[in-house]
Amino acid sequence: MSGSIVLFGPPGAGKGTQAGRIVDLTGKPQVSTGDMLRTAVKAGTKMGAEAKVYMDAGLLVPDSVIIGLIEERLTQSDAVNGVLFDGFPRTIPQAESLANIAVVESVISIEVPDDAIVERIVGRRMDPETGDIYHITFNPAPSEVESRLIQRKDDTEDTVRARLEAYHTQTAPLAAWYSERGLLISIDGNQPINQVGDAVEDAVRTTMSV
Repeated sequence: MSGSIVLFGPPGAGKGTQAGRIVDLTGKPQVSTGDMLRTAVKAGTKMGAEAKVYMDAGLLVPDSVIIGLIEERLTQSDAVNGVLFDGFPRTIPQAESLANIAVVESVISIEVPDDAIVERIVGRRMDPETGDIYHITFNPAPSEVESRLIQRKDDTEDTVRARLEAYHTQTAPLAAWYSERGLLISIDGNQPINQVGDAVEDAVRTTMSV
């Protein structure tokens, strides 16, 4: 049985796009804790019911519940050859717990400087009528829709830098933890999206013998 892949990187690094490429390349299902929580709660599973108690109280779901959900997910037929973990683990204790229930064969870190992340996110604008996303520098909107574009309330510089600070606090030691185990592959995410994708695919092919 082949192992799983962990994908992480700061908010705005382009993980969603690259996750799609990894899924297409490997056939491994993408697993995010948010999706798992919503699915388990909706299905009324034992772990879902436990998670719902915390969620209804506005509390963070404990790691023990998250790990339980992941363990359930790994028993499903599409996960027999491993999964793609998107945004999990976020801390060393989570990584240690994950190591007890899953074989992680590679950890791909998409790295983008903070200032570039801020520029990417703060410059985003959304068309409220169509949901289309534009960027004031990289993907300007057509003149006929420009006047109705809005900036999402969490796309401000203060909010983005706070999220980045939290990311660095949690993820810097996690990256080192995986690096010590010879699993970490760092990808320069501050380059054209196709080049990032090619680098990610090369990393996957090398480590997973795809």
